[in-house]
Amino acid sequence: MTDRLKALADAGVSIWLDDLSRERIESGNLAELVQEKSVVGVTTNPTIFAGAIANGERYDEQVRALVEQGEPVDRVVFELTTEDVRNACDILAPVADGSSSDGRVSIEVEPDLANDTAGTIASAQALWKAVDRRNALIKIPATLEGLPAITSAIAQGISVNVTLIFSTDRYRAVMDAYLTGLEQARDSGLELDRIQSVASFFVSRVDGEVDKRLEAIGTDEALGLRGKAALANARLAYAAFDEVCASDRWQQLADVGAHRQRPLWASTGVKNPDYPDTLYVTDLVVADTVNTMPEKTMDAFADHGEVTGDTVSGRGAEAQEVFDRLAAVGIDFADVLLVLETEGVDKFKKSWTELVETVSRQMEEAKA
Repeated sequence: MTDRLKALADAGVSIWLDDLSRERIESGNLAELVQEKSVVGVTTNPTIFAGAIANGERYDEQVRALVEQGEPVDRVVFELTTEDVRNACDILAPVADGSSSDGRVSIEVEPDLANDTAGTIASAQALWKAVDRRNALIKIPATLEGLPAITSAIAQGISVNVTLIFSTDRYRAVMDAYLTGLEQARDSGLELDRIQSVASFFVSRVDGEVDKRLEAIGTDEALGLRGKAALANARLAYAAFDEVCASDRWQQLADVGAHRQRPLWASTGVKNPDYPDTLYVTDLVVADTVNTMPEKTMDAFADHGEVTGDTVSGRGAEAQEVFDRLAAVGIDFADVLLVLETEGVDKFKKSWTELVETVSRQMEEAKA
């Protein structure tokens, strides 16, 4: 276990790997990361699975068997991905047994359902049943149509990773959806301590969009604000989380065993090479959060990342000042958020298409 990653974990940040493959599972690599790099969770998405399936022979036998059974491509995708998540859940089970909230593995609902509440609920139910592990999380997007699906899933006892959150306002709506689901679960007699949730707040994409606009403005004041929006946005989100956790509504649920819906910092790989490669880890250190990282970012932090204490709490006013300055130079942050959510849903859907096309090619090869 590296000292730097251990220091990050000791500061209350749960380190989750943003990657999964059958190679990692069967070679022992995932178990090794748990033992040596403080990894206590895994997140996946269709792009990750597409890469794993395209580059890994370990899927060939299952693909051939499913092709022989006459299964359509959507079903083959479902079987391949749920198999990986189920096995990853088993590897993380000892972590889950020793933790109130870690040891989790996430899998997404079908992205084409991002604007379909009933379809999202059905997809979440099917994935939860197929994986059949208490330490699984079903990823549901924080679209307007996704919010009631979040409530419904939680009310049924399905643990949820809410994804594609960009704005503090939408994050507040996500927290409300979670609490409403918990209240419904409580009222129907479910045990709340069996239900888990995280809220994935996207980070680097915010800087990507805002920085592009600042560079188009081009003034010294505008250029001086590059690389500040994403961290400010995340710090305002954490302030909202703190506020909800201090509410009477939350306390009533906590008193009967409910778990907090921890903020999860997603998209933490740095895209601008001018920024420190650990920026979205080092500057988002605060207890009771998750940082899900690609292995490249994890290795960078293990090599030279620094933990200097809490870099989030009590910085809401400072974060708001950043947004005031952004507005002053002409940044319409509401439009930024609209663009990010629209692009996010589009990328969500395109990644699914990529996965389906990858599996279709594997199926054709299996028939040859």
